[in-house]
Amino acid sequence: MNLNEVVKEIINISKEAGAAILRVYNQQEFQIENKADSSPLTEADRLANNIICSSLFSKFPNIPIISEENKMESYQIRKEYPLCWMVDPLDGTKEFINRNGDFTVNIALIKEGEPILGVVYQPTNDDLYYAVKGMGAVSIQNGITNSLKTTPFSDRDKGLKVVASRSHLNDETKEFIMKFDQPILVTRGSSLKFLLLASNEAAIYPRLAPTSEWDTAAAQCILTEAGGIVINTEDGMPMRYNKESLLNPSFIAYRYPPF
Repeated sequence: MNLNEVVKEIINISKEAGAAILRVYNQQEFQIENKADSSPLTEADRLANNIICSSLFSKFPNIPIISEENKMESYQIRKEYPLCWMVDPLDGTKEFINRNGDFTVNIALIKEGEPILGVVYQPTNDDLYYAVKGMGAVSIQNGITNSLKTTPFSDRDKGLKVVASRSHLNDETKEFIMKFDQPILVTRGSSLKFLLLASNEAAIYPRLAPTSEWDTAAAQCILTEAGGIVINTEDGMPMRYNKESLLNPSFIAYRYPPF
């Protein structure tokens, strides 16, 4: 499998899903439901998921799909996957509902627990980020293509920009942030928080609250290929995927390894 060719297909799929999301986004009203876990679900989530999953199945029929909006196979089945897609068709549904633009399409390819390809697309700005393991990370914004390469920093620097979730800023995260010297808090939604690090617009993203694997896999691949790292707080190791539980442990993402 030529991942440089595969990523082109995934970019096209992401943009097609993004166009469907925008059609709903630009309506005066759209229906909102609550899932079993009380998280919101919209018509845009469903449309994007259908586009992504049908396209992936058509082009890559032998690679299973793990998506937020699909029924999950048991771990006994999933643990045998040599490769799988990890999909969040609309990451940041709350931001979508609030119409602030901070939502993305996330698609990652997982091999043996590691994201080896990641695409993140922000439909409202037509901003695209992608990476392939060993090939670096790229952004396309306003039609301009740039390689992403992160720069070092010290956690003792004054005025570090620390990214936090717009919708999930808990007390534990606030305490972590205040350990730094006059930190500057930057709040964003969805996987865009990782991309601020990959673009050298912030230094640290602590997530000391629940996330799912599809929330982070694609953006982790991009940040890692740009030179950053995502460490889970349980054992200090990089985040892994297609685990028995598809919930992530708490983690801290760094623009550049601080050790």
